Amino acid sequence: MTAAARPPRSRQPIRYALAALHWRLSPWRLVREQPPYEGPRLLIGAPHTSNRDFVIMLGIAWDARLPVRWLGKRELFQGPFGRVMHWLGGIPVDRDDPAGLVARIVELVRSDPNAAIVVTPDGTRSSTLWKSGFYRIALESRIPVTLGWVDRVTGTAGLGPTLTMTGDVPGDMDRIRAFYAGKLGINADRTTEPRLSDEAGLAARLAEERRLP
Repeated sequence: MTAAARPPRSRQPIRYALAALHWRLSPWRLVREQPPYEGPRLLIGAPHTSNRDFVIMLGIAWDARLPVRWLGKRELFQGPFGRVMHWLGGIPVDRDDPAGLVARIVELVRSDPNAAIVVTPDGTRSSTLWKSGFYRIALESRIPVTLGWVDRVTGTAGLGPTLTMTGDVPGDMDRIRAFYAGKLGINADRTTEPRLSDEAGLAARLAEERRLP
């Protein structure tokens, strides 16, 4: 990521102040990351069941003073609100080019030692399975994944453990499933289990890639 693509330092105090106000007024209780992780990473936002997840995600990241970026469909960045989306840390993406998206994010995280890229693997709020793009990005960029959450059962939201994806897809996903087990999104009936749409297929493809010379 180029210097111009990073949130200017002057924005950080403003964002921190907005986050402080948000958590002062919010019915949700913030659970801060312990200990704070330093370095580039992906931030998973799950369960993703409501538009309010976006506000909570920004509140978590800005409270932690993370130069957070998030992925959004390119249509969000058109028209009068495009500049606002960029100010909020948005990265316009073409969802019709998943391979290009992975390559672009890998380039971003490799060029910025403080990159914090938010992804919502369950995609739309009507999804029943997770998309595997985050896993590919984590492997190819060699950066870990921090498990962010919102849970209406406990009324909490925050950042959980930071995990390294090993290439053992079932094993890695089992660790992710264990963390999110029992957590419900804002719209509880839309909460889904963290399971990739082609978990076995991805594991087989990665194993084949490792065997290639």
